[in-house]
Amino acid sequence: MSLIVQKFGGSSVSNAEGINRVATRVLETKRAGDDVVVVVSAMGDTTDDLLDLASQVTPEAPAREMDMLLSSGERISMALLAMAIDAQGGTAVSFTGSQAGMITDALHGRARIVEVSPSRVRRAIDRGMIAIVAGFQGMSKDSNNITTMGRGGSDTTAVALAAALNADVCEIYTDVDGIYSADPRVVPSAHKLDRVSSEEMLELAASGAKILHLRCVEYARRFGVPLHVRSSFSHHEGTWIIPSPDDKIHLQEGEPLEQPIVAGVAHDLSEAKVTVVGVPDIPGKAAEIFGVIAGANANIDMIVQNVSTAGSGQTDISFTVPIVEGKDALAALRAAQGSIGFADIEYDEQIGKLSLVGAGMRSNPGVSHTFFEALHQAGINVDMISTSEIRISIVTHADRLATAVEAVHKAFGLDTEEQATVYGGTGR
Repeated sequence: MSLIVQKFGGSSVSNAEGINRVATRVLETKRAGDDVVVVVSAMGDTTDDLLDLASQVTPEAPAREMDMLLSSGERISMALLAMAIDAQGGTAVSFTGSQAGMITDALHGRARIVEVSPSRVRRAIDRGMIAIVAGFQGMSKDSNNITTMGRGGSDTTAVALAAALNADVCEIYTDVDGIYSADPRVVPSAHKLDRVSSEEMLELAASGAKILHLRCVEYARRFGVPLHVRSSFSHHEGTWIIPSPDDKIHLQEGEPLEQPIVAGVAHDLSEAKVTVVGVPDIPGKAAEIFGVIAGANANIDMIVQNVSTAGSGQTDISFTVPIVEGKDALAALRAAQGSIGFADIEYDEQIGKLSLVGAGMRSNPGVSHTFFEALHQAGINVDMISTSEIRISIVTHADRLATAVEAVHKAFGLDTEEQATVYGGTGR
């Protein structure tokens, strides 16, 4: 008997039909002799709809009340799924994040897990029940307030429970058959990856691939939780995230042992570019700027500092931040403008980030040339560049991003003749 944690995304439980289909899938696993813990997201676009509703009520909703509002979406899903399992002859019990022992810090909207104490979930398993947990949410250890973990937080809930319960595998169910070489909604000719190293998956997730949440991958890698990304709409084998290079999960006879040069192309439209103009070109000013940003709890991604013009004594510093954190970052910088001494701030939300990721890149020359030549041939202007050992990222204008993704994907021979199937979801 194995213990399997299954996480179902919003597209999988978007309506009554989907909820019943998930209930059947869960019961199949249970009746095969395995213990099952299920983590669910909110139905379909519920979270976005709640955000829209809140914005119509007030543009400045208190963070605590916003978490109370948004956490309701997953609670609806968990209760309905428990009802569906009961109707199909199973026995299930649902738990909110706090009831399941998901203890977080006090940062509303972006809470991080500090402790997992799933005693109630374990008792339900021991009694032969299917435990269903609301993803994305927990409870602050300090204030006892309900908190949410930000976009993709249900993935993190699932992996955290899998680690705490010592589960054999954490299955992430979505509306495609696994992880693809690019978003199949943008590149229909993208091919499914049978396995991806955790190193590559970290880069893909950080670069905008929505299939897995970055913190979920980090958590799984840290605690050695095997991840299997697959579709709730089919029974096809999905994509395995390999925790370490020595792990041979699902390595079939005859498959190459070396990593392919490129795993995939990720894109991201959720970031904004901030340019701090006219920064005094003296030691310590960059530290002051990024200290202010850190104080605003904003996460910085790419950074570029221009060479100061001869004799001007000033430079410009550009960086990207998530759009949802941009307002707080700008307010903090404006408040510190006098003390830092910069001239102005420019802010642009109409940007897109493209990233090429592959562990094989480090030992294959010519990757950068192929990458930038593909962008050149597609007429893509590059605003920012950032690299790591297994990633090249660029920023361009948002309306050119899809074209750039298609061009780079084709240049590295990642296209296939068979089009990927997207079973559901709006991608909103």
